[in-house]
Amino acid sequence: MHSLFSYWQGLTFANRWVLWLLLTIPLLAAWQLWRRKRPQATLTVSSDEAFLQKTGNWRVRTRTFPFYLRLLTLCFGILALARPQSSMWHKNVDVEGIDIALALDVSGSMMAMDFRPNRLEACKSVIKEFIGNRPNDRIGLVVYSAEAYTRCPLTTDHQTLLDALSSTRFGIIDDGTAIGDGLGTAINRLRESKAKSKVIILLSDGVNNAGYMDPLSAAEIAKNQGIRVYTIGCGSNGEALVSIPNVGSGYIRAEIDEQLLRGIAQETGGRYFRAQNKNRLKEVYREIDQMEKTRIHETVFTNRSEEFLPFLCIALLCFLLEMFWTHILLRIKP
Repeated sequence: MHSLFSYWQGLTFANRWVLWLLLTIPLLAAWQLWRRKRPQATLTVSSDEAFLQKTGNWRVRTRTFPFYLRLLTLCFGILALARPQSSMWHKNVDVEGIDIALALDVSGSMMAMDFRPNRLEACKSVIKEFIGNRPNDRIGLVVYSAEAYTRCPLTTDHQTLLDALSSTRFGIIDDGTAIGDGLGTAINRLRESKAKSKVIILLSDGVNNAGYMDPLSAAEIAKNQGIRVYTIGCGSNGEALVSIPNVGSGYIRAEIDEQLLRGIAQETGGRYFRAQNKNRLKEVYREIDQMEKTRIHETVFTNRSEEFLPFLCIALLCFLLEMFWTHILLRIKP
């Protein structure tokens, strides 16, 4: 029953206007019912007892059967004339993905608590949401402090990437802020990429005070490699409380080298953003998500086949059965 329903659900009709003729079938059935109930010629008898006891043989009981066969013949004939068709289709999806390297600052200042619970955890939460919105892209993670290293290479296995992001914490690298090294390591992750669009999203809350590579020189390399760099300055204005396990707590002033971050973005055709709270940080990643949309091309192929033959065969079978019932079994002469 389910397969029959699925078959009928998949049908379309090339001559849909013919289906209006199906309305004649209930009209014919109503006409036949009216004709049988209209007054007939009467015969006066002394008693109807003999007629009441007479139930009639099988020919009497099935005398209307040919009429219903005729209705079925008409119904399936109309359906055949409407040209039922089944459709088979398949879709080719061409995804033009984007390779994205996330460069995340994990220096001590990222433990500042102006973002709840701190800057690093707030950034990880927002980046996790960003990754979830880009299922078709290869994304990698680079972390940097006094030096930089690849936490997760470019991958479409986003669960592995999310696991690497979740386990990222302060203290896995010596403290400092090597923006140039972080950018250079992210460039190396994208150097062999064949993607048409290559992007680095670099987040920092400080000034470049460590590492070996000059950030603007790294930006020039990124430009030559066709890599766009979006930079984000993270942190509120003024002082912020910093609490580092096993070290202690204190206050630091926001020192973000906005001129440097803006210069890196401009050099590579990207854009600089300033996020002074977590909500603004979410907006920044949403803006980047909108600017760097993955292009998906779909090509749909449809193949239609005529399905009128089964309906025509059923109509012919009902017609032959009506003829057999009428002229052979009931022996009604035309």
